[in-house]
Amino acid sequence: MKRLFPLLTFLAIALISLAMAGFAYFGSQEAARIKFEAIVDDAISRIETRLDLHLTLLKTTQAFLDTHENRVSQPQFQAFIAALDMKVNFPGLRGLGTLRLARTGDEEQIRSLIHQEQGLEREIYPETDQQWRAPVVIFEPRKPSSDMLIGYDMFSDPIRRQAMEMAMSDDALHATAPLMLGENAGVDPFAGFVVFVRLKNARPFAATQTPPPLTDGFLYAGFRSDELFNSALLRMPLLPVHVTIYDSQTGEEKPMFNSATPAITMGNLVDTRYMNVADRQWALKFEPTVAFSPPSSPVIPVMLGLFGLLSAVAIALVSRYRERAYDAAEKLHETAEKSLLEKDLMLQEMKHRIKNLISRILAISRQTASRAADVNEFSESFTARLQAMAASQDMLTRSRWQKVDLMELLRIELEQVFGNDLQPGLLNGPQVLLDEAATQALGLTFHELATNALKYGKASNSIDALKVDWRVEGQHRKRMLILNWRESEQENLQKPESIGFGTKLIDVNITRELGGSISRRFLPSGLQVKIRIPLK
Repeated sequence: MKRLFPLLTFLAIALISLAMAGFAYFGSQEAARIKFEAIVDDAISRIETRLDLHLTLLKTTQAFLDTHENRVSQPQFQAFIAALDMKVNFPGLRGLGTLRLARTGDEEQIRSLIHQEQGLEREIYPETDQQWRAPVVIFEPRKPSSDMLIGYDMFSDPIRRQAMEMAMSDDALHATAPLMLGENAGVDPFAGFVVFVRLKNARPFAATQTPPPLTDGFLYAGFRSDELFNSALLRMPLLPVHVTIYDSQTGEEKPMFNSATPAITMGNLVDTRYMNVADRQWALKFEPTVAFSPPSSPVIPVMLGLFGLLSAVAIALVSRYRERAYDAAEKLHETAEKSLLEKDLMLQEMKHRIKNLISRILAISRQTASRAADVNEFSESFTARLQAMAASQDMLTRSRWQKVDLMELLRIELEQVFGNDLQPGLLNGPQVLLDEAATQALGLTFHELATNALKYGKASNSIDALKVDWRVEGQHRKRMLILNWRESEQENLQKPESIGFGTKLIDVNITRELGGSISRRFLPSGLQVKIRIPLK
């Protein structure tokens, strides 16, 4: 528990800090959302106010015509429109006009009415396959381009016709879907829409109806979308929102208006509102612009979180250092006691190792002496074996009595017998690390095998006649070292009649010391020895 205390401290403070940063972040996001919604409400209010003003003008004009029983002359209508100063007070409104509804084939009566009201000789256009016609009779404010509208049959256009048929059923305003205006006025087309209202003394429209009188028809207003919506949105102070307006009833993705200031991505600050305009539903999508500034900086939650994490790290480090100071004091005390025990163990181990070496040397000396013909032979054999033991001991000492590499042990023992001219490929096998017992036993074994090869085999003439390879089988505690000692280029090799001390020494080292096995094959081509010992 003491070791986990710094970690638990860090986690607790970090979680609290992150929770506070999270609350601060979501609080800032909520504040930004509330501020953005307030701006959207302001934008909606501006658009609705502007549209209400324009549509109220259309209803007022309807009432004006109704009070005159729809018998307003061109000069009267012109004076009425001029008094409104539409360019200043009603931006986006292109003009107001009247249509007269007549059955197809009765165009002459409308041409006469146009000539009487406008003083223009105008044909009704375009050609149509509809049963009814609704050409423009009056349009104000009058200008050369608007005169081209006179005589244009709006009933021939399916978008306008849909709104007109709905307007004939009641006295409400009915807007068209978005369309391009200006084509029939000789100007560059622009996006907009038209709103129709039935003249109040006009009878409900029906396909089987007898032709209505010439005074039956519609009052309409044409709107230019960009001028209309910009006049609402570009009032001071400017709102930091990008507005895209769609007609949601058409199902088309092309907007009828797109504000000029580009939108930016700021979290989930996107708001879509719906508005009913003259019996038509619009979708208004609002997004923030670069001018939108959240009420609180997003950097504050990040800084708060970082400060909390740094504080948690600092407190955890202080706890950790304090714990390490206590551990260091305890370890110093334990080390002092352990060093005394290790010193005693080292002395005991040294005594044991010296006793074993002396016993091994005495055994080797006795066996060597019993086989030696004279003192010189004893001295030579005994010295060579002691050197093999010394080489193993030297490798163990350099490895601090840990592990010795098998290839290095073989190389040293073979170099003692054959010199330093060992050819590449003589030794082949993976890295195998030997413990103390295996190092001492295999060191003497390799020395005896090499000495015999030098005395009796072709290796006395060429080291190329000798090959040693090994491999490891099994895994973990069941690993087994298999070593092959091969002597070649021999002639008529036969198994010896008696077993010498060197052979006995090898067998004792492999079978008793290491718990392995050894087999020898005396082939005509040479000696083959296979050694199998378990690895620890």
